[in-house]
Amino acid sequence: MSTGQDYHRLFHRHVAQTSPNPLGLDIVKAEGCYLYDRDGKEYLDLIGGISVCNTGHRHPRVVAAIKDQADRYLHLLVYGELIQTPQVEYAALLAGQLPATLDSVYFTNSGAEATEGAMKLAKRITGRTEIVAFNRSYHGSTQGALSIMGDEYWRNAFRPLLPGIRHVEYNTPEALAAITDRTACVIAETVQAERGVFAPQAAWLRLLRQRCDETGALLVLDEIQTGFGRTGTLWAFQAYDVIPDILLLGKALGGGLPMGAFIAHRERMWALTGDPVLGHITTFGGHPLCCAAGRASMEVLLGSGWIDEVARKEALFRRLLIHPAIKTVRSRGLLIAVEYDSFGQNKRVIDACIAAGVLTDWYLFAPHCLRIAPPLSITETQIEKACAIILSSSDFFP
Repeated sequence: MSTGQDYHRLFHRHVAQTSPNPLGLDIVKAEGCYLYDRDGKEYLDLIGGISVCNTGHRHPRVVAAIKDQADRYLHLLVYGELIQTPQVEYAALLAGQLPATLDSVYFTNSGAEATEGAMKLAKRITGRTEIVAFNRSYHGSTQGALSIMGDEYWRNAFRPLLPGIRHVEYNTPEALAAITDRTACVIAETVQAERGVFAPQAAWLRLLRQRCDETGALLVLDEIQTGFGRTGTLWAFQAYDVIPDILLLGKALGGGLPMGAFIAHRERMWALTGDPVLGHITTFGGHPLCCAAGRASMEVLLGSGWIDEVARKEALFRRLLIHPAIKTVRSRGLLIAVEYDSFGQNKRVIDACIAAGVLTDWYLFAPHCLRIAPPLSITETQIEKACAIILSSSDFFP
């Protein structure tokens, strides 16, 4: 039987690494808002698998749905050919919670694949090739998604990338002027998450919608991190009175299993069915097990009242997170960035938090900001515990 040391060695030897120094926590169980390592140590999870576990880890209804579907069937055939009950039921549930113009769901394996599909759909509908994206935006790491990522540090090593991409500054008049009759689509996060939680002015987002209408460009809103109640409404765009032409979902969509989706009006989505036929195809997208889990998780979310509690929990975090080392706290619901002077300071706080039993992380384009994105089920007592540990971990600094 393998030991903890064996798994640590095998992890570094055979699992492809994404950084020189992974956390390397050997987690053997997760439940609710907690993770447990091989030695039995408990970690309060403040990042929820990076905004994946909105209903917590292993919610009983999600686990039951997975077991029930596993007893029926798993993979049958490539996406779209057969009527698979979990896909149909979940797509209908999603459409019922969205505006009427977002009624056709294309399930993918991940948020990055949803981005790729949306880019293709926008080009197919408009006959245009130019895409406008934003600095310090994140939409995935595949070649197309990387092309629209808003940071040259991450793009540069993989060039050449897709042509025809214009990067502009989020929430500025200049960005609006960059959208022309050559633009196929504008892809924007409703709230820029990896920038360290940067929300737009409502008036600017409405002007962005208006400019897209004027030029015939499609507006693609990325709610891969902000969807499913994360910001205090089911969808972040609801707070801005703006409806996208294409919506991107992922992360919490699968209830803890891998899933993404791009959603548009049925008439627009129909463009992928001809010239060429199979204009977008996937083998495992919309896997029945993932759809069953995702539907169960969404039903829990809709019936739990947790979304209604997000604003109160956000306010509690903000009220408690006051410390001389903390420069500011930015938040949109339970998507929170705690800003320090530098990545070095933030990393020391993160490491101290983990040692004290609180799991947190940093933001891709804001490494000096500590990430808080817990399950929406987090309690006020757990928030108080987490904040106390963050504050004590910040005492490394004068």
